[in-house]
Amino acid sequence: MAVRLFEGRDHAAAYLQYRVAPEELIDRIMSYVEKQTPNQVGLAVDVGCGSGQGTVLLAPYFTKVVGTDVSPAQLEMALTNNKNPPNVSYRESPAEKLPFASGEVDLLTAMTAAHWFDHKKFLLEADRVLRPGGCLALLSYTMAMELEYGDVSRATLNGICDEFYAALHPFRDPYIGTNSVTIYSDMFDSCSYADKEWNEGLKVKRLLPLNGYFGMMETFSSYQKLLQKDPAEAERLSSDTRNKLMCAMKVSSPDTEVTVVVNYFYWLARKPL
Repeated sequence: MAVRLFEGRDHAAAYLQYRVAPEELIDRIMSYVEKQTPNQVGLAVDVGCGSGQGTVLLAPYFTKVVGTDVSPAQLEMALTNNKNPPNVSYRESPAEKLPFASGEVDLLTAMTAAHWFDHKKFLLEADRVLRPGGCLALLSYTMAMELEYGDVSRATLNGICDEFYAALHPFRDPYIGTNSVTIYSDMFDSCSYADKEWNEGLKVKRLLPLNGYFGMMETFSSYQKLLQKDPAEAERLSSDTRNKLMCAMKVSSPDTEVTVVVNYFYWLARKPL
């Protein structure tokens, strides 16, 4: 991988606990796969799998699913997940040098990970391991998540969230720049496959405790960089934002459930037969 992050054991454990799994996108990916090559469901590979939340979602559709990651700590968390079906396994590997034979893979995915790869080398490696007719699916979401709670003004809640995101923005890794959508768009344009499609604006809603929302935010690389630089400031920012939201919601418990709206984008492509 071009950038190595999320490798500490505590960070990996938080990743497993708080990150959202994209069930709705799996349905869209599989519709694309089955429409194009309905009989190629032997091997799916999830690159940059982290703690495996997305990897296990592929299990019902393929004979074998393998999640790969460069982080031993993340893979250790993935192996502790009691949701792992028997056809799912994990291997330590960089995204740009996958442990599979040429033409062996039916579906290659990267879920909220491809922005950290060496993009040119990864696309070449994806082309190497995919079967003719095999599919590539890259997906991610924007950091600007939205909150909904009862009849409380969304503008009020999301204004508070926007202040939180703005405070973290200076700590974004320069490798992904100011907007990760641009990275995926550039990769889409670089993909030579004629059969490909770009999608954005898919809103996925999850009911989470307010503390769960902050748990997810605190796994992001920008928050982790602030935490390393100034732990007290990171804690103050998180605590103040939580208190502002609770005040706006007129609740006293951070375990109060809110609807978190995650804005996904993704692209799909099929290797020529």
